Amino acid sequence: MNPLTILIVIACYFALLFFISYLAGRKADNAGFFSGNRSSNWLLVAMSTIGAAISGVTFVSVPGMVATSGWAYMQMVLGFTVGQFLIAYVLIPLYYKLNLTSIYQYLQQRFGMNTYKSGAWLFFVSKMLGASVRLFVVSEVLQLLVFNRLATPVPFGVNAILTVLVVYLCTFKGGVKSLIWTDLLKTCCLILSVALCIYFVLRAGVNIDSWTANDMTRMFFFDNPKEGSYFWKQFLAGVFLVIATTGLDQDLMQRTLSCKNPRESQKNLIVGAMMQIVVIGLFLFLGFLLYSYANQTGVALVSADGVPLKGDDVFPFLATSGYFPVVVGVLFIIGFIAAAYSAAGGALTALTTSFTVDILNKEQDVNLTKIRTLVHIGMAVLMALCIYIIHLLNNDSVIQTVYKVASYTYGPLLGMFCFGIFTKKQVRDSWIPVVVIVAPVITWILDVNSVTWFAGYVFSHERLILNALLTFIGMIFLVRTTKK
Repeated sequence: MNPLTILIVIACYFALLFFISYLAGRKADNAGFFSGNRSSNWLLVAMSTIGAAISGVTFVSVPGMVATSGWAYMQMVLGFTVGQFLIAYVLIPLYYKLNLTSIYQYLQQRFGMNTYKSGAWLFFVSKMLGASVRLFVVSEVLQLLVFNRLATPVPFGVNAILTVLVVYLCTFKGGVKSLIWTDLLKTCCLILSVALCIYFVLRAGVNIDSWTANDMTRMFFFDNPKEGSYFWKQFLAGVFLVIATTGLDQDLMQRTLSCKNPRESQKNLIVGAMMQIVVIGLFLFLGFLLYSYANQTGVALVSADGVPLKGDDVFPFLATSGYFPVVVGVLFIIGFIAAAYSAAGGALTALTTSFTVDILNKEQDVNLTKIRTLVHIGMAVLMALCIYIIHLLNNDSVIQTVYKVASYTYGPLLGMFCFGIFTKKQVRDSWIPVVVIVAPVITWILDVNSVTWFAGYVFSHERLILNALLTFIGMIFLVRTTKK
């Protein structure tokens, strides 16, 4: 595909996106920005959350991982479903009962200001890093497909600013009220693009008669508990990961808490969990088809300079290199942009909410609208800066480190919420910041030495579980013997 075609596709998509964002958010007040006025339709929220949960990284990574790990990711997705039920019936009633604008206000009511601030900062760091990496991936793809191929190449710094500016313009007015509708559009585009890509790849003549016996479609791994793909490691990690990154994440909970009441919020989560299984299944099936097509037709999965493609590059490469009808490339661009900007828009809104409400404590300020607007701009500028720094340091180890840091920060959040929900004890609030620093440090020490100390054991997503457990134990040592 030539750069002009890609730019036209992106421009048309964003024109429609801005129009929907304007209609949905033109009358939104502060309550509409932060919580959607608690009036959102649960089915619309469920549909929009699918688009928010699937980022641009997921869009290219899930099909790309099929060659090396088969459908092992589905083990974690099944864990996600169990985790969604726990969120629906444990956390949702609690959040509605306390009528929270930010879910981290629970920590203040339960333990005190230091615990509250610790939770807010943990979310802020993890969400800013995670959102910046996801937008960095989007910016890199656009740089390769568009900006580097123009007559006058556009520098990456300008690309990063334009990328964040688009996200800001989609959310600056309506916040959650706009996100529900724009994310609904993105979800529809995402699902439609993947389904049609599958259709056109099948039409290209891929033989799938023996797909059930193919290693690329193997779903369950019970062989070696030390491996990262072992079923129970993946499944349990999925349960706890979705509790931490959805139930304890202001971004995704902000949408969920915009429903009218707890019952509708619970229906949104359960239906969304069922839909996620189907959507991830489509991504995995598409990955199998793409690799099968390359194997059966002899297409070399290598870059222009002869370097073998990484898994994340396979879908973009095959979709935009002329092997399929042009419509496949168009669908890839639409789906990729929809997935990427959906996750980023929600992250920017959630960061604005958490920083304004949790860190600045300005929810009741008479100048809340002005403060919220300035914070929203500040979050966008900081995100653009983070994207550019990641670009300057760009290598696989840096990106993996950023994701690992994000997983470490959610662990203490999970530990604090579990202690608050499953015990009635009070703790020495002033010492909580120490616990949320020490727990990740101990986890990191065990992680880097696990192969030597534990007979070849390799840590995977269970880092988060260990982190939460250490935080929980640390809070036990801080239990007050007398009431406040």
